[in-house]
Amino acid sequence: MSKDKSGQTAGIKLVAKNRRAYFDYMVEEKFEAGICLQGSEVKSIRAGHVSIGESYAKFSETREPELFLLNAHIAEYAWANRNNHEPLRARKLLLHKRELAKLSQVLDRQGLTLIPLSVYFKCGRIKVELGLCRGKKNYDKRESMKARTAQRDMERGD
Repeated sequence: MSKDKSGQTAGIKLVAKNRRAYFDYMVEEKFEAGICLQGSEVKSIRAGHVSIGESYAKFSETREPELFLLNAHIAEYAWANRNNHEPLRARKLLLHKRELAKLSQVLDRQGLTLIPLSVYFKCGRIKVELGLCRGKKNYDKRESMKARTAQRDMERGD
């Protein structure tokens, strides 16, 4: 896809990004998932009132694997009066069956976590980018900060 002047891919509008996830976790693999929302939630997301900093994805305890996004805060829409939504409710994520089966096996076996990395519009639909993440230790964080400062120094020519 082509990129526009702001550096984003055409047809994709970024709404929220979890910058803290890249600092606290090592992202091993990324997945794109749809999300089940109510009308007032969609309008609130369009206005940019969404926070995914504390959120994570978890499988339900049912027969068939279902993936839910927990602790994602979507603020109430001001004009939705009594038909408003609950800001911290669990929201179902939509993935293919084979992707769900793969994720459930990996999460059970290796002790990884599913963290939402970003929320964006893609061709008019709201998508969530999930990262299969492993937690970083303090020494890993220091190494990544050193590498980032070294990269900045090289770009500046110091």
